[in-house]
Amino acid sequence: RVFKRVCVCVCVCVCVCVSQGDIEGVSEETNDRKLLYDEWASYSVFYKYQPIGLIRKYFGEKVGLYFAWLGVYTQMLIPAAIVGVIVFLYGCATVDDNIPSMEICDPRNNITMCPLCDQACSYWKLVTACGTARASHLFDNPATVFFSIFMALWAVLFMEHWKRRQMRLNYVWDLTGFGEEEEDHNRAEYEIKVMEKTMRQENSEKVKMDFISKMFWQLMSLFSSSQIAVTFVIVFGVILYRISIKAALHMSGYPAARANVRATVKTTAAIINLIVIIILDEIYGAIARWLTTLEVPKTDKSFEERLIFKTFILKFVNAFTPIVYLAFFRVSFILFIYFFPPSALFDFAPSPSLQCAHAGCLMELCIQLCITMLGKQLIQNNLFEIGIPKLKKLMRRRKSDMDSKEEEEQNKALQRHEKDHILGPFVGLSPEYMEMIIQFGMVTLFVASFPLAPLFALLNNIIEIRLDAKKFVMELRRPIAAKARDIGIWYNLLRGLSKVAVIVNAFVISFTSDFIPRLVYQYVYSPDGTMHGFVNHTLSYFNVSDFQPGTDPLMPMHLGYKVDICRYKDYREPPGSSTQYELSKEFWAILAARLTFVIVFQNVVMLMSDFVDWLIPDIPKDISLQMHKEKILMVELFMKEEQGKRLAARDNHNQDSYTSPSSAYQSPPQPRSRPVSYANYS
Repeated sequence: RVFKRVCVCVCVCVCVCVSQGDIEGVSEETNDRKLLYDEWASYSVFYKYQPIGLIRKYFGEKVGLYFAWLGVYTQMLIPAAIVGVIVFLYGCATVDDNIPSMEICDPRNNITMCPLCDQACSYWKLVTACGTARASHLFDNPATVFFSIFMALWAVLFMEHWKRRQMRLNYVWDLTGFGEEEEDHNRAEYEIKVMEKTMRQENSEKVKMDFISKMFWQLMSLFSSSQIAVTFVIVFGVILYRISIKAALHMSGYPAARANVRATVKTTAAIINLIVIIILDEIYGAIARWLTTLEVPKTDKSFEERLIFKTFILKFVNAFTPIVYLAFFRVSFILFIYFFPPSALFDFAPSPSLQCAHAGCLMELCIQLCITMLGKQLIQNNLFEIGIPKLKKLMRRRKSDMDSKEEEEQNKALQRHEKDHILGPFVGLSPEYMEMIIQFGMVTLFVASFPLAPLFALLNNIIEIRLDAKKFVMELRRPIAAKARDIGIWYNLLRGLSKVAVIVNAFVISFTSDFIPRLVYQYVYSPDGTMHGFVNHTLSYFNVSDFQPGTDPLMPMHLGYKVDICRYKDYREPPGSSTQYELSKEFWAILAARLTFVIVFQNVVMLMSDFVDWLIPDIPKDISLQMHKEKILMVELFMKEEQGKRLAARDNHNQDSYTSPSSAYQSPPQPRSRPVSYANYS
C-alpha cells in the first residue's frame, strides 16, 4: 500500500512538472510572438533595426537569413538613393544651362521637322519638343556616367557587405560547420519514379518509354521557349499599338489630342506593358512549378534550385523585355535600317514610326522603367500581399453561416494553436526573394536612365520589411524551422546581375543616350569647343519631292506654308549630293566612339570592381581571429588528450615492468605450456 502511494505521488509530480514545462514553453513562445509584433511587425518602428536574433529563434535560420539579407540590402540602398537624388538635382539645376535643350526651345531657329509617320502625320516644329528635351536632361547629363560607375561599385560593395554579415551570423548562430556532413535525402516522388522504372521488365517497353520520355522533354523545352516567345509577341503587339494610336491621334480633329501625341502614346503603352507583366508573372510562376514537377528532381534542394531558376528566367524576361526593347532593340532596329537601302524596309528612310523623340530614347526608357518599377512595387508587391489575404478571409467569412458575434465567440473559445491553424499556409521564401531580385535588377541594370530608382526601392523596402513581418507574425502559419548557412542560389543570381549591370549600363550610356554624340561634337566638330550648333549638327535634310508615291502627308499645309525641305534626326548626306541619303562620315565616327566607350567603360569598371572585391576580406577580422583562436585551442586540447593517453600508457608499461619480476619471484614456477597468458598480459 505504501509502495502504491509512493508511485502515485511520483506520477503526479512528474505530470505537474511536464505540464508546467509545457505551459512555460507555450508562454515563452507567446511572449516571443508578442515581442516580434511590437518590435518588428509594426509600421511605427520602421526606423529601428530588425531583431534578427529573435526572428531566428522563432522562425529558424532560413527565415532569419532572408530578413537579415533584406535589411542589409535596404541599408545599402541609403547611399545609393542619396547619390541618385544628387544626380537628379544636378540635372534640375543645370537644365537652364543646357545648350542643346535651349536650341530646341528657341523659336528663332524655326526648324521644320519631317512627318513622324506616312500620310497621316504632317510636318511639325522642333520647338514643340521643348518640354521633352528639358525633361530628358534631368536623366541624361554628364553626372549619369558617374552614377553608373558608382552603382557598379555599389553592387560589389553590397555583395561583399552581405558576405561579411552572413559569415558573422554563421559564427554567432553556430552554423560554420553546418552542411558539411548533412545529406540531402531523396524526394518521395523521385523514389516512386525509380520504383516504377525498375518494375518494367521488358526491354522493348523500356526502349519505348525512354524514347517517349526524350520526346516529352523536347516538347517541354519547346513549350518553355514558346512561353518566352509569347512575351516578345506581346511586346511587338504593343509596338503595333504605338504605331496605330500615333497615326489615329495625328488624324484626330481635336487639337489637344494632336498636341500630346508622344506623351499619350508613351504613357499608355507603358501602362499596357505593366498590366501584361503583372498577369504573365502569375502564369509564369505556375508554369515554372509545373515544369519542375514534371522533371522529378532527385532531392529537395535540387527541386528548389531548378524551380527558382526557371521562375527567375521567365519573370526576368517578362519584366525586362519592354525595357530592353526601348534601350537596345529599338536603337538597333534603327541602326539596322542604316545598313540597308531605305527602300528595302521603308519607303522613306527617316519615317520614324519606331524612332525615339529628338531628345533620344532615354526619356522613353525612363518612363517605361518608372511605371514598371512603381507599378510592380505598389500593385504586385504591396497591394496584392495586403489585399489577397484580406479577400480570402472575407470569402471564408461569407462561406460560413455564423454571424459576426457567433464568430467572435468561437474565436474566444478556440485555443492558440487552433487559431493559428486557420491562418494561411506558408508557401516558402521564393516569392519574397523573387520580387527583391527583380527590383535589384531594375536598380542596377538600367540605373543610367533612372537615377531615382534606388530612392523608390528604398521607400518600398522600408514598407516591405514591416509588411512581410506582419504577414509572417499575424497572417501565416508558423513555418517549420529550417537551418541554412547562406541564401543559396539567390546569391549567384545577385552576383550575375551585378556583372551584367556593368555591360548594360555601358550600352545604355553609349547607344541609348546622347552622351557620346555630344562628346564627339564638342571635341571634334564644334568650331569653338562648345555645344552651340549641336542640334543642327544632328539633323539631316530631306527634299519633300523625294517622297515615294502614297507616303507624302495628306495635309501638307498644316503649318500654314509650303514645305520644300524638312529635317530629321540622323547622320546622312544631304539631297543633291552624289551619295544622297547615305550614311555620312559623322555617323561612322560616332559609332566608333560608342564602341570605344563601351570597351573602356566595361574594362575600367570591372577592374575597379575586382580591386574592391580583393580589398575587402570575406570574413570580418574579429571573426577570423576568434575562429583562429578556437582552432588553436582545439588543437591544444587534442594534443593534451594525446599526451595524457601516452603518459597513461607509459605509466602502465612501467608499472608492468616493475611488478612482473617480483611476482614471478614470489610465486611458484608456472608450467611452460601457458606462454600465451604472459604475452596477453604484456
